[in-house]
Amino acid sequence: MRRLATITAGLALAAGGAEAEPRFTMQCTDQGIVRLDTETGAITTCREESGELACRMAPDERAAYDKELDLLQKRVTALEERLSQTPPDRLQNQLPSDAEVDRSLSIMERFMRSFMGIVREFTEEKPGEAQPDRT
Repeated sequence: MRRLATITAGLALAAGGAEAEPRFTMQCTDQGIVRLDTETGAITTCREESGELACRMAPDERAAYDKELDLLQKRVTALEERLSQTPPDRLQNQLPSDAEVDRSLSIMERFMRSFMGIVREFTEEKPGEAQPDRT
């Protein structure tokens, strides 16, 4: 139990230096440590077992976690299925051609040259004008 208090104190000190409110708050109890995720409200209980800290989610939160994980797995499977049915030539056509890339670079080059010309106008010394101290 002493080790749990030391871990909690160390986490509190580390979080104390941060300007933002810490995401997790921890509280020592007779059974171990309770960790609260201040963003999601999830509660995890931690206990020292065989010299290691073992943490477990509350049962209702575990069910919600498993449900979310299942939904994400279904979305990944659906996306992979859709991608496998997309013809490779259709994927290739979504990339710009060399001509389109060259045209885009040409437009960007003209823009940068014009912009740098404007910057030079403002930074060049003009005869008879005192230049401001820029240091």
